[in-house]
Amino acid sequence: MRRAQDLLEGLRSIYPRERILTAPAELAPYESDALTGFRVRPRAVVLPETQDEVIATVRWCFREGVPFVARGSGTSLSGGSLPVEGGIVIALNRLNRILRLDPEERIAVVEPGVPNLEVSRAAAPYGLYYAPDPSSQAVCTIGGNVAFNSGGAHCLKYGMTANHVLGIKAVLADGEVVRFGGESLEGVGPDLVGIFVGSEGLFGIALEITLRLLPRPEAYRTVLAAYRSLEQAGEAVARVVASGVLPGAMEIMDRLSLEAAEAAVGAGYPRDAAAVLIVEVEGEEPEVEAELTHLLEVIRSSGPTEVRIAKDEGERQRIWKGRKGAFSAVGRLSPDYLVQDGVVPRTRLGQALREIERLSAAYGLRVANVFHAGDGNLHPLILYDGRKPGELERAEALAGEILRMCVRLGGSITGEHGVGVEKRKFLPEMFAEADLAVMRRLRRVMDPRGLANPGKMFPPEPVAATVGA
Repeated sequence: MRRAQDLLEGLRSIYPRERILTAPAELAPYESDALTGFRVRPRAVVLPETQDEVIATVRWCFREGVPFVARGSGTSLSGGSLPVEGGIVIALNRLNRILRLDPEERIAVVEPGVPNLEVSRAAAPYGLYYAPDPSSQAVCTIGGNVAFNSGGAHCLKYGMTANHVLGIKAVLADGEVVRFGGESLEGVGPDLVGIFVGSEGLFGIALEITLRLLPRPEAYRTVLAAYRSLEQAGEAVARVVASGVLPGAMEIMDRLSLEAAEAAVGAGYPRDAAAVLIVEVEGEEPEVEAELTHLLEVIRSSGPTEVRIAKDEGERQRIWKGRKGAFSAVGRLSPDYLVQDGVVPRTRLGQALREIERLSAAYGLRVANVFHAGDGNLHPLILYDGRKPGELERAEALAGEILRMCVRLGGSITGEHGVGVEKRKFLPEMFAEADLAVMRRLRRVMDPRGLANPGKMFPPEPVAATVGA
C-alpha cells in the first residue's frame, strides 16, 4: 500500500490532481483498446497537456521502475495499447496541436494526439492532404498510426505511414529526448525514423511528428464491380495488378459485409452480389480518363455481373462511407467478432479467400471479409457469440489458422494492425529465433529496463536449458 501511495505522490509532482485518474470508474474506459477481449486495469492514467509533462512522466517511470503504455484514442485492434498490470497509461489525446503547416515545403509538424483526418482538413485550403487513411481516420491519432505503421484504403499507391513520416522527436524509455530524421525527403545516416515507425511503443513515445503532405489529385474515378463469388473478385485484383494500372485504392467486400454496410449506410451496393470490388483511379484528368478506360477493359474481362462508375462526388462518397463503416456495421450481424489482419501475395488472393471459406465452414463460424485487396491485406471478421461456451476459443483458433495460412502462402501475420498482444505467439511462425534475438537486442538498447509497453509484440523469451537438468 505504501508503494502505491509513493507512486501517486510521484505523479502529483508532475500533474494537478484532476489530471491523474485512479478511481475504478475513471480507469474502466482505459482497461482495453478496440480488442476488447483483453482487459487489464492500470494503476493510474495521466493526462499530459504538454511535451514536458510526457518527458517528466517517462523519466519518473524509469527512475521508479514503473511500466507505462502510451495511448491515443484506443483504436488498436491488436491490443497494442492494452495497459500493464501495476503500470500507468499516458493518454496523449490532449497533445493534439498541429504545430506547423508549411504548404511550400508540403509538411505538417503535429503532436501525437492529432486525429489523422484533422491533418488533411488543415491542409485542404492549400490543395494538400495526408495520404494514409485508416478506416478509423476520423478518430485514430497520428501517434497511434506511427506506432503501428498504419495503412488504409489509399495506401496501395502511396505507401503506409512509414512512407509519409519525415522526422520524429521522441522521448525514449530512459527519458532521453531524441530527434530522428528531419524535414527533408532525403534522410541522412541510418533510417532511425524507419525503425521507430511500427515499433508499437516499445522504444518510447513520439512527441512531434513531421509528416509529408501531397497535392490533392485533380480527379477521381471510382468503379464498383459485382461478382458471383468472393474468389472471382480476388482473382480480378490479380488481373488489374498484372495489367499495369496502379489504382489509388482497390478494396473487396463480401456478401456479409455488404449486407451490414448497406443496412448501416445505404450506400446503394448491389444486394445480390457475393462480393464487390471497389477500384479508384486518381490523378490529373487526362491521365485518369486513360487509366479508367484501361481499367474497365480489364474488369469487364474478369466476369463481373455488374459494373458501375460513380456518377458524381456524392455517389463516390457513399461508396466509401459504406466501405469505411463496414467494420462497425458488422456489429449488426453478431454480438461479437474478431477482426483479423494478415497479408498474402496479391496473386494468391483467390486461393486465400477460398481457404477462408473452407475454414469458416469447418469451424461453424461465419466470416465477413472486407479488406485492402490491392496490397493483399486481408481483414476477415470472425463472427461469434461470447455468451456461448467455447465459441470465443473457436473463433481464436480459426483466426490462428488464417494467420498461419498467410505465412504459408508467402505473406505476413500483420498488415497494418501490428502484433500487439494478440499475435505475439505467431511471431516465431515468421521469424527464426536469431531474428527475434536481434530485435530484442535493439529493444534493450532503446529501453534497457523494458518499461515501455512491455508484453507486446515479442513472445516470452525461451528459457535457457539448465546444465544437468
